[in-house]
Amino acid sequence: MVSGGTHIIELPKRVVVGSGVINEIPRYLRELELLGEVVVLTGPTATKRWGREIETILKDDGFEVQPLEVRSASIDEAERVLEEVGGGVRIVIGVGGGKVLDVAKYVAFKRGLELVLVPTVPSHDGVASPFASIKGLQRPVSMRTKMPMLIVADIDVMASAPRRHILAGYGDLLGKLTAVLDWRLAHKLRGEYYGEYAASLALMSAKHVMRMYEMFKAKNIPKEAIRNLVEALISSGVAMGIAGSTRPASGSEHMFAHALDLVANYPALHGEEVGIGTIMMLYLHGKNWKRVRKIMREVGLPTTARELGVGDYQVIKALTIAHTIRPERYTILGEKGLTWEAAERLARITGVID
Repeated sequence: MVSGGTHIIELPKRVVVGSGVINEIPRYLRELELLGEVVVLTGPTATKRWGREIETILKDDGFEVQPLEVRSASIDEAERVLEEVGGGVRIVIGVGGGKVLDVAKYVAFKRGLELVLVPTVPSHDGVASPFASIKGLQRPVSMRTKMPMLIVADIDVMASAPRRHILAGYGDLLGKLTAVLDWRLAHKLRGEYYGEYAASLALMSAKHVMRMYEMFKAKNIPKEAIRNLVEALISSGVAMGIAGSTRPASGSEHMFAHALDLVANYPALHGEEVGIGTIMMLYLHGKNWKRVRKIMREVGLPTTARELGVGDYQVIKALTIAHTIRPERYTILGEKGLTWEAAERLARITGVID
């Protein structure tokens, strides 16, 4: 879409952030006139605890609840869950991490149901966006689904998440630094629509947590830092809603992460891969990649292939095919991508491989 064109802005109707707010979910549903039978989707691991707690809270308040477990974010699993959702269900509540929330979006979209999301880990910025990553489709990229009407982000719940998952959210936010640069580049060279406000919001989300990096170095990350991280992740998702696409939050760094998942079979957390992709893409853009790498090292994010659990070959291969992940999306990788030699040089210069 060229500059001056039309796009649709989708935003959540209400976002609640605070301690103990999951206890107030019935009240929020009634205030938004979200009434009727509820299906609560949770994962098979730690998120099940929170799902059960929310089921009890809803039942005690008179809601009829159908619990369902989500094992993965594959298209087969999403379709299985879709078939098991009862015919009387009016509201989908996703409780968990990215996989559960993505399937919740898919189910709500396919069935035309109202969507409520309760994230339990601050590991990615997709909560407040209408996009979902469902595996098994033609390409490993986000598909448009449904924007949640209500998001309930309980800081006490999020703070109990593993440190690694919290830092993955930090890494995902760093990716906005290169995503916005890629978006500007596509605007300048291809006349693609560029939303200054959406881009600024996404950038602010990244820069805000960068300024707070000292707090994320702690073994037990303080709740103040968790809250700021959660709000920044939600802001990034809102930026996607304003832009009408994932452009302000996903560029060449995400394409590298998706490519690495293809060649190495999902070796690490998404935000960890995005962080390393950001280092390399900042180098290509001629920006201060060393500062970002330093911050990542200090907070404890991986900055090398070895720390990600992959080999040099897999990193180089991912770099050479990253441009094919979304061929319609122009980035610093260009139309033809990187040669093997250029990719190897890039990874060595930035210290990703030895």
